[in-house]
Amino acid sequence: MKNSKEDKLTSALRKKAVGYTSSETVEEYSLVDGQMVLVKRKITTKENPPDVTACKLLLELSGEVAPTLSEEEIKAEKIRLIKLLTES
Repeated sequence: MKNSKEDKLTSALRKKAVGYTSSETVEEYSLVDGQMVLVKRKITTKENPPDVTACKLLLELSGEVAPTLSEEEIKAEKIRLIKLLTES
């Protein structure tokens, strides 16, 4: 049950992250001879662009974004990588 809810949330987040198209129908009725009759129907299609915040959250949840490093950790990683480059 919990997995199903998580799947639905992830799917909705993915949809918002990549953008989607939605349509809205507005119907107008009028009373004619004692009965409600459809007079006008308007269908509007709306393009919803990708959402950067949803993209970021989706990447964080999937573990594809590297964790933030402190200044000291960045300097240590830089030194480590330079040593690797000079050795090869």
